[in-house]
Amino acid sequence: MIAAFFERLNQTQGLNFSVFYDAFDRSRFLTGLWTTSYICVVAILASLLLGLLGVWIAGSASRPGRLLVRAYVQFFRNTPPLVQLSFFYFAVGGLLPTVSDGFGGQSPLISGTGWAIIALSLFAGAFNVEIFRAGIEAVPSTTIEAAESLGYTRLQLYIHVVLPLAFRICLPALNNNLVNLVKTTTLAYAIGVPELLYAASQIWSEMFNVREMMNVLLVTYVLLVAVLVFVMGRWERAMRIPGYST
Repeated sequence: MIAAFFERLNQTQGLNFSVFYDAFDRSRFLTGLWTTSYICVVAILASLLLGLLGVWIAGSASRPGRLLVRAYVQFFRNTPPLVQLSFFYFAVGGLLPTVSDGFGGQSPLISGTGWAIIALSLFAGAFNVEIFRAGIEAVPSTTIEAAESLGYTRLQLYIHVVLPLAFRICLPALNNNLVNLVKTTTLAYAIGVPELLYAASQIWSEMFNVREMMNVLLVTYVLLVAVLVFVMGRWERAMRIPGYST
């Protein structure tokens, strides 16, 4: 019934939402949605791990480690993500060996999707380092001193005391950064990754329905961001401590 409605809408009103009635266009769009969702989930998890690892090294006694983290943060925060993505895909990817694709041809060692995940994870991870650092610095020093007096090691202190409190403080800023990461996945279009924007551009170049596909694309990204904001909001409410300001 839905397919028939949109097909009739195209015939009577000239509004060509082909993804709802054409099986081939729908398949391409759903493939793009899956690719975008996959990049988002993996990049979010990787950026969180990079942020935690970076803030851990930044607070260590190792001067080279602290300088390395500082250089990483400054580089990825102060250069455009599209330039970073192009650098990894064309410059770094061009130096890596190729592998056999099983059909007599050669394929790159890391695919475009892989480079998109790597570049976006590093980009968002640099911001996460600063977000986590701000959250850790907001933890009362008396709380840390009390834990140290109980014999906590630095790792135990971070796991059981500092990070649980710091997370509650930095969740709003972390939410903003992760939402920005989801929106930045459209840059993968530039290196031919078959994500949402790439799939939509293929459809409208053949069906000449740019206006309709732009609307579908906009609504799809609004829904993706809404899902992330909902999950982060539930996480923030679950971690809230009565009387502890976030």
